[in-house]
Amino acid sequence: MVKVWNLVAIMLVVLLPNVSSYDRPATRKNIVMHPSSNDPLSPEQVHISLVGPDKMRISWITKHSAMPTVVYGTTSGKYEGSANGTSSSYQYLLIYRSGLINDVIVGPLKPNTVYYYKCGGQSSTQEFNFKTPPSQFPVKFAVAGDLGTTEWSKSTLDHVSKWEHDVFILPGDLSYADLLQPVWDTFGRMVQPLASKRPWMVTQGNHEVELIPVLHRQSFTAYNNRWRMPFEESGSTSNLYYSFNVVGVHVIMLGSYTDFEPGSDQYQWLEKDLKSIDRKTTPWLMAVIHAPWYNTNEAHQGEKESVDMKQSMETLLYNARVDLVFSGHVHAYERFNRVYQDKFDKCGPVYINIGDGGNKEGLAKNYRDPTPAISLFREASFGHGQLVVVNATHAQWKWQRNDDDVSVEKDSVWLTSLSADLSCQI
Repeated sequence: MVKVWNLVAIMLVVLLPNVSSYDRPATRKNIVMHPSSNDPLSPEQVHISLVGPDKMRISWITKHSAMPTVVYGTTSGKYEGSANGTSSSYQYLLIYRSGLINDVIVGPLKPNTVYYYKCGGQSSTQEFNFKTPPSQFPVKFAVAGDLGTTEWSKSTLDHVSKWEHDVFILPGDLSYADLLQPVWDTFGRMVQPLASKRPWMVTQGNHEVELIPVLHRQSFTAYNNRWRMPFEESGSTSNLYYSFNVVGVHVIMLGSYTDFEPGSDQYQWLEKDLKSIDRKTTPWLMAVIHAPWYNTNEAHQGEKESVDMKQSMETLLYNARVDLVFSGHVHAYERFNRVYQDKFDKCGPVYINIGDGGNKEGLAKNYRDPTPAISLFREASFGHGQLVVVNATHAQWKWQRNDDDVSVEKDSVWLTSLSADLSCQI
């Protein structure tokens, strides 16, 4: 099987365009993780995601068919709640079939509460637990994009796990499987210790596209099957873009690699979603994309997904007074001032590029000189971000550099929500 996948990799090098846009230094080796149990019904790759104000989707994979049932409760070993869901699998090319992917939605759940659960029902031998987000400020978000399955990736996740956050946000490029489906299984096993305890809210990146001319005509096969997000609950028709609320924060997850021009489904959905926001209920508004609209790194300059999407949607976000825009793609960290149409604007969003989770391609070390005035901090290192929304008006953002396995704070700033700035109200 390994030889077959090596042959596939060689074919893809020939079929796919060269996406190298910078000199990628050597990084730490990729991790390969095998199932921890030989039991075909044993749950693995467990991860959770938010569904509405008081529910959680629990997803896991088994080798063979099992009951898509979750039992759960607030005391270890005692499960007052039970919910059933659905099971599915997918085929990629002719040489890979996924395990059985199980999705179950549990709830209603109490806020700021630890729940214990079993995937597969009472008879399952393994118990997991998760904590629901709070119902009032403060709320904490961990943010890291372009994660991958390297030893740097694992180090980043280890640092994140030591910080008591409520929700993890990933701005695209999850596994870096690059069509090699077994890497998705390694990724699922690697993130399980963290993703089974805190909700992971993700969007897609270019490494999730998976389209192969002639051979495989469907994009986002693994992503859509393995990482189902609450798009239907937000009125979206696609798993590639959606929105959700956490306490007083409205988060919009956008798709850089699907249609975004005016008149497209995503554009029309975004217009409708922005109009539905009540800033008295959710005073904070942030958006997440993969390909950055602002970027002073030499990497990924001038790409359609950045330039055209910015031209299509920037004014929508500006007029809605979005506070923050997170992106990935560029393998480095950069924080901008409040910006609109390439200039400082006190009513524009703060743009933060954080595609530095630990991917296999290395860091984007070359920045453009001189540094533009709108770029306030930039560094090519692996790391992760920590956003603490303290109350309806103030939040603190920190970027933690992943330096020789030690998490070091390198950038920090206090932010004020635009909903509190009377001069920016429309």
